[in-house]
Amino acid sequence: MAAGRTEAQDHPPENGFTPLEHQAPRLLPHIDSSVLPALGGFGKHQKQLVVLTWIPALFIGFSQFSDYFLLAQPNGTCVQPLANESNWTVASPPVTVTGAASLLKGINGTGDGYGDSGGMLCACKEWRLELQTGLSQNVVTKWNLVCDSAWKVHIAKFSLLVGSIFGYLVMGVMADWFGRHPVLILSVLFMLVFGLSVAFSVNVTMFSTLRFFEGFCLAGLALSLYVLRIELCLPGWRFSMTMVASFLMVGGQLLMPGVAALCRHWPHRDDWQVLQIVIISPFVLMLPYVWIFPESLRWLLATQHYRRSKAMMLRIARRNQVDMTTEPNGVLTELEQELHKKPQRTCIVKMMSTRNLWKNIVVLCVNSLTGYGIHHCFARSMMDPEARPTALCHADYYTMAGIAVATCLALCPAVGLMGRRGGLLTFMIITALASLLQLGLLNLIGKYSLRHDTVLRDTLNRKFSVAFSIIGMFSSHAVSTLSIFFCAEITPTVIRGGGLGLVLASAGFGMLTAPIMELHNQKGYFLHHVIFACCTLLCIICLLLLPEPRGQPLPESLADGETFTRQTLLHPGEQHLLLAKSDKDYSRVHDTPLHLSATGGATVAVATALAAVPASYALATGGEVIGNCAIANGV
Repeated sequence: MAAGRTEAQDHPPENGFTPLEHQAPRLLPHIDSSVLPALGGFGKHQKQLVVLTWIPALFIGFSQFSDYFLLAQPNGTCVQPLANESNWTVASPPVTVTGAASLLKGINGTGDGYGDSGGMLCACKEWRLELQTGLSQNVVTKWNLVCDSAWKVHIAKFSLLVGSIFGYLVMGVMADWFGRHPVLILSVLFMLVFGLSVAFSVNVTMFSTLRFFEGFCLAGLALSLYVLRIELCLPGWRFSMTMVASFLMVGGQLLMPGVAALCRHWPHRDDWQVLQIVIISPFVLMLPYVWIFPESLRWLLATQHYRRSKAMMLRIARRNQVDMTTEPNGVLTELEQELHKKPQRTCIVKMMSTRNLWKNIVVLCVNSLTGYGIHHCFARSMMDPEARPTALCHADYYTMAGIAVATCLALCPAVGLMGRRGGLLTFMIITALASLLQLGLLNLIGKYSLRHDTVLRDTLNRKFSVAFSIIGMFSSHAVSTLSIFFCAEITPTVIRGGGLGLVLASAGFGMLTAPIMELHNQKGYFLHHVIFACCTLLCIICLLLLPEPRGQPLPESLADGETFTRQTLLHPGEQHLLLAKSDKDYSRVHDTPLHLSATGGATVAVATALAAVPASYALATGGEVIGNCAIANGV
């Protein structure tokens, strides 16, 4: 009997399958469903930290929109023309140039200031430049960046955006490797250093260089706060807490003209220097974050920093008034058993070894790039070419700020009803329709409907163009905002900083198209709009491949992110409907044991071989072959 039991134990299981031992499910990888509920959920401590992430959003809004005032285009009056020009004399009356764009791009668009008609407007020795944007003096008027020096203004605009792009990429990787808290503190410290140094620039080269590093630090600050805010919240709170921060950033955009007006005519300092100091100084309030703002608990658990995680969990439980000694889930017990493990960090480069995750991030990068890129196309179409530049600047700034407010207000109910993927797809479709109608329908209206009435045709085209531009700016802003949030939800914690940095850097490339088009005097604008319109159609198709993260826990590891895929159209119980029904009876078919599979395979092979040879030869040799096979198998 014992020999029979031993033989049964030594016999390998059928079909090579070994029964798995029963293991209790782990709790630490399930932070949203196990760890955070055990610590009080979205309690008082988490809410206080989220509020601390909101406060800097207002200051970030100031810095991001400071270019509209520091580099605003002025109106110019020629006080002293060049003496060697035959058409100018010292006694000539001052000539006022109301078109500021002429000063910055030159009359013929080449920047030399000498065109066939009116080219002598830039042939001036001394200018009196006036601003209408709240300041009495800025960088352009300080160093006379007009006519031949106009290209330096565009370089200065590039510097902040290019610095932000590099900052998103580098700081995102650092946030995954060293943690969110070190990146936040380093960004604040260097933001104060470089931001205040900008105010003491002695020339435009120094100004542009320091603005690059200011943008770099601003990107690290914005990214680390965004990630920390997402990782503090439970699934039901993530979107609402993020939208509050978006409202505060738009509030900074709206308050910026008032702040600039308060800095006007400051004694002993240029206006633009005072404005730069005013928008950078509030970041001093973030220095106490070194002590009061902790590291992300989610990142500590995902990277196996279990000793630091234990101390932080006890602190959070104490702040939320939760007794961890009596908690029934056993989170602390499991954490005690994992203290011997060493931390494991992950770089964004490992994303390339996945099958689904990298595709999702690439799709969101293209969406973000398209949203911000085509936003400038709509803003350019909305401009009235006959309006004065100063009035145009005011109208454009407040129009964009109002559209941003409307976008944030519309995103809340839209995402609540349609979800992340449905809302993103809807706004992308609206963007594509507005772009295609603006490019094609207006030309058809002007060509066929009102061919003879030129004034009415131009008026109708202008009204339709403004309407489509406003709709397109609204929807493209929503696409950009939702793409960034979408990426933060589907990217695993171990590479969330790097993944979010890629999408934000793509958004920076989209915003970079605006100064590039201005540098080329808007040449190729129509082709620029057509390319981005085609990208919207491509994005609509790709968005169908994304998963729906609403109400889902955040993925923590690469494996979690890889399994976070789009749900199938059919439920698991409905897949049998796709199978064709058959009248054959397979009830007598059984699984073949593993130790008989070799014999069965040999027999089938012999039968196949016999069927392939002539009948006479098979009769002569078939018996011998079958006999040899039977002897080999021990029959």
